[in-house]
Amino acid sequence: MKKVILFTALLAAGSTIGAQAVYPDPEFTNEIYQYRKDSAVKLLRLEKGSSKMDTKMKMGGFGGAESGYTLEGEKSGVRISSGKGLLSFIISTGRSGSGSSAQTDSMMRANGVDPSDMGGFGMDPTQMISLYKTNGGKDSRKVLVQKSGGMFSAKKTSSSDKYTFSVRKVREGYWELVIDKTLPKGEYAFTMMSMGNMDGSLLLYAFGVD
Repeated sequence: MKKVILFTALLAAGSTIGAQAVYPDPEFTNEIYQYRKDSAVKLLRLEKGSSKMDTKMKMGGFGGAESGYTLEGEKSGVRISSGKGLLSFIISTGRSGSGSSAQTDSMMRANGVDPSDMGGFGMDPTQMISLYKTNGGKDSRKVLVQKSGGMFSAKKTSSSDKYTFSVRKVREGYWELVIDKTLPKGEYAFTMMSMGNMDGSLLLYAFGVD
């Protein structure tokens, strides 16, 4: 009987390890990747950029104003096919409950991040991430945070479409982000606040859906 119980416990443990093994470790920590569970290449690295908040005013503000973050290029070079159902993405801090590695800590410090701060927010990195559909322009894409129609406009404010996602904690320091609804064709960008960017800029991780 004891052997049966031991075998069952080992089998359950093996199943848990196997379930975690389908989530590969990304090459770079603290970056957002698309997770493709049915593909030979499980992780797709997104286009990465950074941008400061830019506010443009018309007629000194009487004609309206818009504020947002800009990426170069009309389309992202990272393309995802539509019709794949709900899209999943992952982010890993490279840290586990057993502690951190000297290499990981060194990389984080090189990017202006204090490793000891990662657990000091009382939050996980996913709470600093948002997903937007970008507005296209000439040779650029923009995450429009706010747009006012001006003093004499009936339409006062608007912004880029913002999408929600659900978070699944895979293991310590590793999260999956599942978009709550199917994304229509277009250009998208995750925005992520970064402790290392003291100039007020945000990290942007962009992709396009075809």
